[in-house]
Amino acid sequence: MSDSLKIIFAGTPEFSVSALAALLKSRHELVAVYTQPDRPSGRGRKLTPGPIKKLALENGLPVHQPAKLKAEADLVRLESQHADLMVVAAYGLLLPSRVLEAPRLGCVNIHASLLPRWRGAAPIQRAILAGDRETGITIMQLDEGLDTGPMLHTLACPVDPRETGGSLHDKLAELGARALMEALPGIAAQSIVPVKQAEADACYARKLEKSEARLDWTRSAAALDRQVRAFNPWPVAQAELGGKVIRIWGARPLPEPALQAPGAVIADGPGGIDVATGDGVLRVLELQMPGKRVLSAADFLNANDLRGAVFR
Repeated sequence: MSDSLKIIFAGTPEFSVSALAALLKSRHELVAVYTQPDRPSGRGRKLTPGPIKKLALENGLPVHQPAKLKAEADLVRLESQHADLMVVAAYGLLLPSRVLEAPRLGCVNIHASLLPRWRGAAPIQRAILAGDRETGITIMQLDEGLDTGPMLHTLACPVDPRETGGSLHDKLAELGARALMEALPGIAAQSIVPVKQAEADACYARKLEKSEARLDWTRSAAALDRQVRAFNPWPVAQAELGGKVIRIWGARPLPEPALQAPGAVIADGPGGIDVATGDGVLRVLELQMPGKRVLSAADFLNANDLRGAVFR
C-alpha cells in the first residue's frame, strides 16, 4: 500500500498554517479543508477570511466552513470525500462521532502541549503562567473527549525564561508541522502503538479571558512577569495608572525587596519603571496608554512624571 494519504485538513488560526503548508509540500493529497466561518474584523467589521482559508484558496483547495459540523448535509459531504485521515490543528469545533469515524484511519490532532498536561483551549499561555520549563507537541488520535485520546507522537520544546505567548506560539506551530510529518508514515502504515494518557496527570488549560489580564500587584514579581509574558500579544496585561487603564507589554522581575506597598513606583529611569509587588520588584519595560502606540519605559517617562505614582 502506498504511504500517500488522502487527507482532510481542519484548522482556523495562524497556528494551523505551518501544518497545512507542510502537507501542501508533501506527497499526500489534500482533498478538502475545513475552517471556521469568516469573522468580522477591523473598524468596519468586514467579514474576513482566516489564515487557513487564505492559504487553502491560494493553493486551489476546496474550502468548507460550517458553523457547526452537525448538519446532515455537512456530514454527508465530509463522508463523501472518502479520506484516509483527517488532520486537525486548532479547528475550534468538537468533532461528532460520525466525523471521527469517517476517515479510514480516523482523525488526529496537533495539540500544543505534552499531554496529558494542558488539555484545552489555551495550553501555550497556561504553560507560561504556570512557570513550566518544558512543553511541546502531541500528535493524538481524536476521540469524543476534550484532548483525551491516545498519543501517537510527541516532540518536546523548552520554555525559555523570557518566552512570551507569541514567541512560544510560533515555535510550537513550526514544531507541530514537524511532528505531524514525522508521525504520518507510521500512521499510514498503522505501525504506531497508541499510548493512553495518564488521567491522574491531566490538567485543564481553560480559554483565556480578558478579565485575566488585570495585574494584581499583591502577587509576586515572578508571577506578574509570567502573566505579562503569557498575555503578550493577547489579551495583554493591564493596570490602572492615574485613573487610566494602561497595557503592559514587557516587564521583568528584579531580585530585590520591594520596601513599599504593592503598586508603588519606587524608581524610574531609562532602564525601566520599578514597581513594588507583594514579593519583589517588577521592572516595567514597555507600556501603552489608551489609544496610543506601545512605548519603551524611557519614551514614556519623557512625557510622564511618575513621582509618587501608584499602579493599581
